[in-house]
Amino acid sequence: MKRLIQWAAVAVVVVCMMTVARQPEFWKRYLTALVQGPDVPVSFYEPRELVEGDNRPPAPRVGPALEMLDVNALQAAADYASKFNSDALMVTRHGHIVFERYWNGTRFDTLVDSQSFMRTLNAVLVGIAIEQRKIGWPDEPIGYLIPELNRDARGQITVRNLLQDSSGLDSRESARERFGPDITQGPLQAKLAGRPGWSWADQPADSQLLALAIERATKQRYAQYLSVALWRRLGSADAWLWLDRPGGSAHADCCLLARQGDWLRLGELLANDGRFEGDEIVRPKWVIEMLAPAKGNPSYGSSLKVKPGRTAEAYASQDVYLVEGRGHRMWIVPSMALVILRTGSTLGAGWDDSRIPNLIIRGARDYVPAQARPGVNLRDLVPSH
Repeated sequence: MKRLIQWAAVAVVVVCMMTVARQPEFWKRYLTALVQGPDVPVSFYEPRELVEGDNRPPAPRVGPALEMLDVNALQAAADYASKFNSDALMVTRHGHIVFERYWNGTRFDTLVDSQSFMRTLNAVLVGIAIEQRKIGWPDEPIGYLIPELNRDARGQITVRNLLQDSSGLDSRESARERFGPDITQGPLQAKLAGRPGWSWADQPADSQLLALAIERATKQRYAQYLSVALWRRLGSADAWLWLDRPGGSAHADCCLLARQGDWLRLGELLANDGRFEGDEIVRPKWVIEMLAPAKGNPSYGSSLKVKPGRTAEAYASQDVYLVEGRGHRMWIVPSMALVILRTGSTLGAGWDDSRIPNLIIRGARDYVPAQARPGVNLRDLVPSH
């Protein structure tokens, strides 16, 4: 019996070795992610493809008072961020960097995983591709761009459906799809499980299909189009996309490795309706289209969170919206030309998405509270009341 158990153990080891040998890269990624969880090192993301940047210097830095922001309110926001293992809190107003705090050994140019900030890049790229007449219109069926999907009802899924995570596809990503050598196979084979445009799901498949549609429409690799159409025009530094295999497909739902400070540039673009430093990067009103709520989930637009979620109170300004990563947060306040960026891998229990922006907004000398209505608690509008 003992000998039988020994032979069985040997057989298990041999089978495991053969399995790993067939897909060594998958098992390396999978086991690393399993052990380290969401805090994998930047070195995990291999192979990569360069997204060439323009490497311009950061925006000018000025004191908070010059932009009518209260330094005590900014420090209170930083104190709150520090309680939740943040890596950075950065604030810009009118194109000036007015506040920076860094933790865990990071700085402005520290390379970080974008997490699902990538989805917002996809949405901006679609607006540029429409302006360049490479994509016809937001409601263009993706079967026109991805013929593999035009054999059945999936071809009628629209570009807008993908932007709003509303494809209706049943694509619960498996570990093999996420860490394997062909990340487009799963989304291309997924079946419809709901009505496109009405069935909302937070799933990578929609972003992957959107990136594939962009590649097919522009006849360029995703990294090349992202570089030329957007990243270089924002003056960002070189960045890198994570590929499923050498020369393969880019992960379009996450994992752009970029300087954390460069995300402020995207925030400035969104806050200024598609303009950056006076240049029109994406057509006017496209950002407004991105804010249109999804029918299946009115809290989200096109890769933007348009209604507060994990909040103890409403936002202090009615036009605040959020670019959301797993742990990253970027609040945009167009009416105040204000961008607030918090980076970090995770958010702990008790995190409040309204706390940081409300502290900063209410601390602005030119902040005008919403007109009090019957039943409104004045302490919410004027904290010192």
